[in-house]
Amino acid sequence: MNQATKMNKSGNPLGYEPIGKLLRIFALPAVISMLVNAVYNIVDQIFIGQGVGYLGNAATTVAFPIVSIVLAIATLIGAGGSAYASIKLGEKRDKEAQQTLGNVLVLSVLSGVILAVIGLVFLRPILTLFGATDANMEYSIQYAAIIFIGLPFNVLGISLSNMARTDGSPALSMYSIVIGAVLNCVLDPLYIFVFHWGVGGAAIATISSQILSALVLLYYFWKKGKHMRFCKADMRLQPHIVQRILSLGISSCITQSAQAIMQIILNNSLVYYGNLSNVGGDIALSAMGIVLKISMIIVAFCIGIGVGSQPIMGFNRGANQPKRIKKTYVLAVASATIIVCIGWLICETIPHVILQLFGHADQAFSDFAVKAMRIYLFGIFTSGFQIVSTNYFQATGQPLKASILSTLRQLILLIPLIVIMPIFWGLDGILYAGPIADISSGIIVLLFALHEIKKLNVWIASSQKGFEGSAA
Repeated sequence: MNQATKMNKSGNPLGYEPIGKLLRIFALPAVISMLVNAVYNIVDQIFIGQGVGYLGNAATTVAFPIVSIVLAIATLIGAGGSAYASIKLGEKRDKEAQQTLGNVLVLSVLSGVILAVIGLVFLRPILTLFGATDANMEYSIQYAAIIFIGLPFNVLGISLSNMARTDGSPALSMYSIVIGAVLNCVLDPLYIFVFHWGVGGAAIATISSQILSALVLLYYFWKKGKHMRFCKADMRLQPHIVQRILSLGISSCITQSAQAIMQIILNNSLVYYGNLSNVGGDIALSAMGIVLKISMIIVAFCIGIGVGSQPIMGFNRGANQPKRIKKTYVLAVASATIIVCIGWLICETIPHVILQLFGHADQAFSDFAVKAMRIYLFGIFTSGFQIVSTNYFQATGQPLKASILSTLRQLILLIPLIVIMPIFWGLDGILYAGPIADISSGIIVLLFALHEIKKLNVWIASSQKGFEGSAA
């Protein structure tokens, strides 16, 4: 047991508990939380597919960039606040960690309200930009208008969920979202099939669930927080804390922003090239929407493991324990890669079974959806390694590297490929853009990771020499 470990024995368990145990404690609730967050969207799509049809599903695909934009803002604030608070707790500066919580609350509410107002005022132009067609526009308006109303609670819930993990309550973060998901699953069929509210009913179910999740987390930080609680004095925005929150959260924000930009370009490309083919724009849009929701489920495991590992790596960075940082990173990468490969094999071997959940459509829709899933998700097996690596750089206070890697797949590779490839290969060009971007970005991230492992090894060696010298 080294000197740092001995000192931490009386403090935060992130500094001395076995890494495997900590990763299970922090990553499992995070995985469940991310899965449930994905389920919010996929459950809507399943029930809408059964009760409304593929045009209803096309409407949720049109509205999907809204989800990505909300996640971009919420992770900018929540992941950045979580990373900064973790480092401060590792440095035993609990007061500044609590001030970070107060700043996260204020930033979340302000940004949620601003996004909601902009979305409602410019609703129709936004949906047109997002790829709505004449056939699905009214469905898109019904769904998106209600989703915009719930945005402040959605942003707040996601941000505070990150902070709850850092506060040492990963299970609470999970429960808050699970409670909301259960409510969503109950309300969806009630509103769609009993009250006949269609896509609007699905949206009401979704925001009701998000409000409940946010309220659970608000109560925790008012009354039950372990290391951080809400305090009125901490709710004044402090420039140096806001700057660190935004700098550490920018990589996650860029990832989700790129997802939103990609989704907008993808939606419009699917409609345009779908109409030029024998598939049709609305069928291409609806089928790819389902494929993307399936990918969200697979990637949710990776994001959960990455997010769960972040407080462990961040704390030990502050506590100067590089050996524990490396062990956490390697274990997180291995776990995420194994899980994502299982999901990848399922999508490649039995896509038709998965697609049956979303209702029975005509043969043209089914054939294209199977083809889209097999081709577009062919490279998804690389995502676990990439996501955990980005979380590593974020957790260890390297926002520039995290930002570069987070933009690599979506912004630098995928978006240009979606624009260029269909010029030559039509609708198929869009499908093949996915695996090319995934595999190419995976190779580049690997080079970054190997360099970082070498740096960690040097840090570990120097730390061991330092302890040996002090012991002598």
